[in-house]
Amino acid sequence: MGALTKIRKADTLAKAPVVKAPKAKAPLDLPLGKILSGDCIEAMRSLPDNSVDLVFADPPYNLQLGGDLNRPDGSQVDAVTDEWDRFDSFATYDKFTREWLVEAKRVLKPDGALWVIGSYHNIYRVGAILQDIGFWILNDIVWRKSNPMPNFRGTRFTNAHETLLWASTGEKARYHFNYTAMKTLNDELQMRSDWVLPICNGGERLKKDGHKVHPTQKPEALLYRVLLATTEKGDVVLDPFFGTGTTGAVAKRLGRNWIGCEREDGYRGAALERIESALPLDESALKTMQSRKSAPRVAFGSLVEAGFIAPGTQLFDKKRRFSATVRADGSLESGTEKGSIHGVGKNLQGAPSCNGWTYWHLEHEGDIKPLDALRQTYLLAIED
Repeated sequence: MGALTKIRKADTLAKAPVVKAPKAKAPLDLPLGKILSGDCIEAMRSLPDNSVDLVFADPPYNLQLGGDLNRPDGSQVDAVTDEWDRFDSFATYDKFTREWLVEAKRVLKPDGALWVIGSYHNIYRVGAILQDIGFWILNDIVWRKSNPMPNFRGTRFTNAHETLLWASTGEKARYHFNYTAMKTLNDELQMRSDWVLPICNGGERLKKDGHKVHPTQKPEALLYRVLLATTEKGDVVLDPFFGTGTTGAVAKRLGRNWIGCEREDGYRGAALERIESALPLDESALKTMQSRKSAPRVAFGSLVEAGFIAPGTQLFDKKRRFSATVRADGSLESGTEKGSIHGVGKNLQGAPSCNGWTYWHLEHEGDIKPLDALRQTYLLAIED
């Protein structure tokens, strides 16, 4: 690749300096690709400090459900009635929440982040506690369910959303956000904080003997967006409430390492079977759009010497007020003006600066395109 180097980060390291240090490899003693059994707090205590890039947590919601819930036809709703979601009091739940959050903060790298999902039953308590111990909330994301379960009793509004909190390890901590990849995923519009996604159903829903294996299995699309937005290939993702392994399955697809904690034997078995069958994406598919700040620097002359733009090619601005000729050394000539694509563009306009990649255009394959379009084609060619 010559002077060009591939940059591992797909996008920005928010609040980071311009120069990025190489990504450290995961410690060899991490149980990558393993589900730790037993209590999640004890399991997390076995992990080294500052060893994890992301924690995604789907903790018990403490739903406080009482009695059976039936549909209008008399059939019973398969609700969350498991022992793991029962707590004696809010104080007991708060103590549990604080303990696992403390461990999550300990194992996270300084530029790592936490995602936690919940409902109105618990998310406000979780949010207050994570702020109390030093996490810094970056966004609250509303997952709006496109196909929510109705309110069968007709006594309240239909619960059609859940809330995710995304937090860094501190107010001034750096964190990873693949802004451009999210914008590309959203048809070139900024990704908003309200995500419309269906609940887990159909073939994705794990069932045994006709019944759900897990009552609150999350859709893979939700985890896909979380991991694509805030991790990179090779990162370590910890899920303290692994359940049936949605986090592990999506991490495998996206080339991330994962560690799970799960105390229920039945869930662990289902998760391992599911992850085993998950197919990872190939290397080319794992590439994401890069921000302009993190894209490899390219000299205009590199495109000339590689034959992407021939000497003598006529360039012009979008309104065709000015034109310039490409010279063999990658410089431009326009009347008495000679110099780089940026310098000539700046002088012709009498402007303080000019981005020549977006200012200059040319006719290419029957279309008018900015130079930046050929730069992207060149970058793809040298990466293949």
